[in-house]
Amino acid sequence: IVATTSEYGALAAEIGGARVSVTTIAKPTEDPHFVDARPSQVVAMHRADVLIEGGAELEIGWLTPLLDGARNPRILAGAPGRVVASQGVQLLDIPPSADRSQGDAHIAGNPHFMLDPQNARIVAAHLARTFTALDAAGAPVYESNLATWIASLEAKLREWTAALAPFKGRQIVTYHPTWRYFCSRFGLEANTFLEPKPGIPPSPPHLAQVIAKMKAEDIRVLLLEPYQPRKTAESVASHNGAQVVEVCQFPGGIPGTVTYIELIDTNVKRIAQALAAQP
Repeated sequence: IVATTSEYGALAAEIGGARVSVTTIAKPTEDPHFVDARPSQVVAMHRADVLIEGGAELEIGWLTPLLDGARNPRILAGAPGRVVASQGVQLLDIPPSADRSQGDAHIAGNPHFMLDPQNARIVAAHLARTFTALDAAGAPVYESNLATWIASLEAKLREWTAALAPFKGRQIVTYHPTWRYFCSRFGLEANTFLEPKPGIPPSPPHLAQVIAKMKAEDIRVLLLEPYQPRKTAESVASHNGAQVVEVCQFPGGIPGTVTYIELIDTNVKRIAQALAAQP
């Protein structure tokens, strides 16, 4: 199995267990919009029985050259081994038109849907169905692993919801609109971004507007992912004493987050702690 990013790789490993071997293309600490293809990745895709991509145009700039080099009919679009994770997921932020003046806005919708655990549940079930269709002998393993994983997810989801419930309606600032699904699930507001438009680097005039808004509305939590510029975030946060919180959308991107559930758990704890520390 080849997964474009590590949340899909982590899910595939949990659902597939010992019956699967998983390779992930993008590093969990790099921007998933911009990934440099390597020869080893082409070889892995050539051998793959399954390719898992997010879809919603997240990998549009780098996945096609890998597929062209792999020459593997098992994972081409429409093949049984091709999994598009966004299928069956209700996407947010679908733009009204294909207008590049809006920056790197994805026409299909916001592709960072895996930060809502309920969407991860949809994807996990999709993977179990795909693995079963390709490996019928492993069906009992896939079904059992899926049931175990869902039970763990549901228990943690209750815990996460309770942890963030006291902060319902609180605003946070993010660099990119990565956290829209997470905040929608847990009752937070993520509508202020350091990027003036998705994929457009911050400009001094825009950052000045963000700083003014944070002061006026007393927004004191700013989320930062591993590949985003820390100096910019810290400079903005310093104007009103906001806290820069290190988070990640990919398992493995921060310590102690090998699995998807560990990733969300760490993010929830860090965000809840930061919100609790603010007036």
